[in-house]
Amino acid sequence: MLTFTEAQVLQWISPLVWPFLRALALFTALPVLGTRTVPVRVRIALAAFIALAAQPSLPPGPEVALDSPVAFMLVLQQLVIGLSLGFAVRLVFAAVEFAGELIGLQMGLNFAGFFDPLSASTATAASRFFGTMVAWLFIVANGHLLVIAALVHSFTAFPIGPEPFAFLHQVQPQRWGAEIFSTGLWIALPLVTMLLFINLVLGAISRVAPQINIFAVGFPVTLGVGLLGLLLTLPALSTPFTMTLERLLEQFR
Repeated sequence: MLTFTEAQVLQWISPLVWPFLRALALFTALPVLGTRTVPVRVRIALAAFIALAAQPSLPPGPEVALDSPVAFMLVLQQLVIGLSLGFAVRLVFAAVEFAGELIGLQMGLNFAGFFDPLSASTATAASRFFGTMVAWLFIVANGHLLVIAALVHSFTAFPIGPEPFAFLHQVQPQRWGAEIFSTGLWIALPLVTMLLFINLVLGAISRVAPQINIFAVGFPVTLGVGLLGLLLTLPALSTPFTMTLERLLEQFR
């Protein structure tokens, strides 16, 4: 008859349950893989697979009874770190979408807003376009592999312990919000400058030739130049995206 003790069960479960919870929290907040289009069963399966595959390379964790107060604090710590990692990646996506908002404002496309079912919010055409492009770039540039590597390294940088808020005090994720504005302006600055120059030229034309209906001429000119600028500057989107993503993920290594 097969028999085993509670200590043996904890010895078998403990190396897997804490990485699983941290990975599951990551896939809850991670863009692309954590959206509503990905079923919950797929996220749970991915978290279990990552926890099982990464377990040999992880440092040994504590063996704590799952019905103790210490176990509750350990669960809270895994959730905080996993959600913070997904939040860091989502900030990079928000920065690119913010750049799309600025560009769409200068092009005159921000009046065309529609409901985005993925984020459950109203998005503009330019912002949705940049969001789709950065999601495609995230997979093509192996961003998901960088996130998984950061998740594995986080067990060394932030080992499993009963202090869930020590991570927040050390990393201070509330300061990451500045990356949205700095990176968004960095991406949108070339095209915004180009459209500003076009608006100055149109303003000079309206002063020189008042008989020209500048509103009828200016919108197609601004829209055409904006679309041409998007075509020219879109290949350079990968540089600020990858640099910002690596800078934020470096916090977990």
